[in-house]
Amino acid sequence: MMALRAHTQGGPEVLVYEPAPWPTPGTGEVLVSVHAAAITFDELTWPDTWAADGVDRTPVIPSHEFSGVVAEVGDGVTGFSVGDEVYGLVPFDRDGAAAEYVSVPATSVAIRPSTVSHVVAAAAVLPALTAWEALVEHAAVQPGQRVLVHGGAGGVGAFATQLATVLGASVTSTVHTPDVEYVRSLGADRVINTDREPLDAETGVFDVVIDAVGREVPDALFAALRRGGRLITLQEPPSQELADEYGVTALFFVVTAEQNGLARIADMIDTDRLKVGVAATFPLAEGRAAYASGTVRRAHPGKTVLTVQD
Repeated sequence: MMALRAHTQGGPEVLVYEPAPWPTPGTGEVLVSVHAAAITFDELTWPDTWAADGVDRTPVIPSHEFSGVVAEVGDGVTGFSVGDEVYGLVPFDRDGAAAEYVSVPATSVAIRPSTVSHVVAAAAVLPALTAWEALVEHAAVQPGQRVLVHGGAGGVGAFATQLATVLGASVTSTVHTPDVEYVRSLGADRVINTDREPLDAETGVFDVVIDAVGREVPDALFAALRRGGRLITLQEPPSQELADEYGVTALFFVVTAEQNGLARIADMIDTDRLKVGVAATFPLAEGRAAYASGTVRRAHPGKTVLTVQD
């Protein structure tokens, strides 16, 4: 098969489009004929991309979010048949979906949303799962609560804004000027334009804060919470000293591929409760350019997706 691979650790410059061995599904796995694979620009910096249990994994295939068709079912798999259209998340410590085929645990796969294309389905996987787990499993958001999404126009932030609204929360999102109207269209009750308004415009009022921006958590996000509130970070563990100072719970988590969550997300997409943004698409053969495009300001919000086949 053809795949996008890296033989040495590095950035987009090390990626090559070349023949690669056809994967074989093991027990409990399905082989998927990939139609679309969404990318995360930072994945080339993740330790799991390059090594597993301290052992070098190169050559590696990147991209862990996919949509496609089941081509083969491994031993012990129930609930899937050849020809099923599915989407899912490949574990981060194994070869990904920037290839014509990928083998993945069946527990990391669900029937894809039927009302959208493979490209759109792939673009939803990681950010929507992350937002769902942040809001439901870690923040336990309840109807009527106030939720602040820091970075409401980003990949995860856009889904967090929508899902918090679906859960019945009152949502405030922070954005830059070009994304104000976009985030309002996602259902945010209030938008803080951080180009014109300080991040600490409101303090001590939110039940939950989701930091969907970056590695350094601003003190203002702790201050925005009421005492007893919950701060969820997505890039690195937050300061427990600040959490104690402000009397809040602060935690970091890494998303897990969860079939039930994928099924719920597919249902919300099919019932028009979730909008999925696609920033750009590239053919698989132009995968290096796709990863390199992460340094360029996007014309549209959403994920960048590799198209593998129609």
